[in-house]
Amino acid sequence: MPDLRTEKNHAIHEINNRLFFRLFQVANTLHTKGSQAVEQLGMTTQRWSVLGALSRPNVTGGMSIGDLSRFLLMSRQNLTGLLSRLERDGLIERVTCEDDRRSRKVKLSAQGEVLWQQLQDPIHSFYDEALKGLSFDDRVAFIHYFTKLQNNMSKL
Repeated sequence: MPDLRTEKNHAIHEINNRLFFRLFQVANTLHTKGSQAVEQLGMTTQRWSVLGALSRPNVTGGMSIGDLSRFLLMSRQNLTGLLSRLERDGLIERVTCEDDRRSRKVKLSAQGEVLWQQLQDPIHSFYDEALKGLSFDDRVAFIHYFTKLQNNMSKL
């Protein structure tokens, strides 16, 4: 007689493996295809994510590197190199904090703001194509489940 508990555990392990491998594949495809969508403007998905984070209305005065690192879930080491290249290209600037003159924030430069506006059409076209066939409710469900997964993983 088959052991249903063992079979169920095996099925759970198998589906977990498939799910995480698919997430790995999706992340790699997002990086590749997302970068292709914006490469004509000299962008990659990493650069796009930083500009997007800094373009939000509630951070027009800039963000500390620590806050930006936490928001993007990116190591400070990886972020520092990326910020140096964005600064070299004139897309961001480091400014002294008004409330603590010893601290610095990173913000979009005027050139970065212009580029961010130019990126909107290619980004939205990429989103539309990538999410083709998914309803509004499907997209909301994805956000819910990805948020749940990310929260669980952050507790590990």
